[in-house]
Amino acid sequence: MSKTTSIRFGHSPDPDDAFMYYPLARGLVDTEGLQFVQVLEDIESLNRRALASELETTAASVHACAYLADRYDILPCGASMGDGYGPVVVSRRPAELADLRDMVVAVPGLKTSAYLALRLAAGAVRTKVVAFDRIPQAVLSGEVDAGLLIHEGQLTWRRDGLHRVIDLGVWWRDRTGGLPLPLGVNIVRRDLGGPTIGAIARSLKRAIEWSLDHRADALGYAGGFARGLEGGLTDRFVSMYVNERTRDCGDEGQRAIRLFLAEGRRAGVIGEDAPAVEPAFVALA
Repeated sequence: MSKTTSIRFGHSPDPDDAFMYYPLARGLVDTEGLQFVQVLEDIESLNRRALASELETTAASVHACAYLADRYDILPCGASMGDGYGPVVVSRRPAELADLRDMVVAVPGLKTSAYLALRLAAGAVRTKVVAFDRIPQAVLSGEVDAGLLIHEGQLTWRRDGLHRVIDLGVWWRDRTGGLPLPLGVNIVRRDLGGPTIGAIARSLKRAIEWSLDHRADALGYAGGFARGLEGGLTDRFVSMYVNERTRDCGDEGQRAIRLFLAEGRRAGVIGEDAPAVEPAFVALA
């Protein structure tokens, strides 16, 4: 292993990430001598930090991976995939997908996977970047016509009195013949070298498996990150994005990621400034 022992690890302050990485935050699993230092920021901020190569390992949007493939590899564990569900586009009044072309849609970031999925489904829509947790209110107030909801907003939009235009996870599943919508992954900086990368991958997998095996304990920790979600909804949200695909995304998950990025390039959403859309995956020994 390299001399690097302090590993900055970025993840979003939301319940599914908190559930997965509770064991790392509390020192509950073997990390093979590595010291993980948490960096808690929203996903678009983490994407930007990865673009600057700041973090040794971090959660990142699959969309952003097209711009990171020259520096980071994708870890097989820790992926968030929507298996027939995903980010939701909502509006104040009932609307259909075609109506979005005449609307301004609030989005949580231009490198998020939710934004890429929106563009693939709706084409060239007008957008406004709004912090993800402000999007429901931006729609309700009339600041924008529609909003793209990620995180807990996928479960709470009805309570807010909003109308669903499209569930992008359903759209992707139907378009691809059943593939999950790849949203987030964990990535690791390639210059750390094979031994350190392997130790990071094994440590993250141990953390995910610990939380899956000690669900009540991990949910108790995750509940502290559940904005507006009651206990039952927190459990439901965690179940959506921490499951067997999170333990190992597998061949199907890798195929979904490759197709998602290829479709983004084909549609012109991923530009020529992206060094590659063919991601590299770490093999977990």
